[in-house]
Amino acid sequence: MKPNYRRCLSCRKIALKQEFWRIVRVFPSGQVQLDEGMGRSAYICPNTTCLGVAQKKNRLGRVLHAPVSEELYQRLWQRLAQADSQPEVSL
Repeated sequence: MKPNYRRCLSCRKIALKQEFWRIVRVFPSGQVQLDEGMGRSAYICPNTTCLGVAQKKNRLGRVLHAPVSEELYQRLWQRLAQADSQPEVSL
């Protein structure tokens, strides 16, 4: 099976789908949420630079064609802080 590649909406980096966070505008409600549901999707790198630029320039809202709540951005920042606080496991 071919690998699924996606592009970050902020830095435009192309990588495997699993390396990004997925934000979805759910059909038909138009609600924007993280990781689950079917509808229009956007992908973003899990780092401070990409998230900061996306929030400042409203890139999520423009890509998804829907308003993105401040609460969603807060959840993304919290997820980023949790990921940074967890130590890397090397094998």
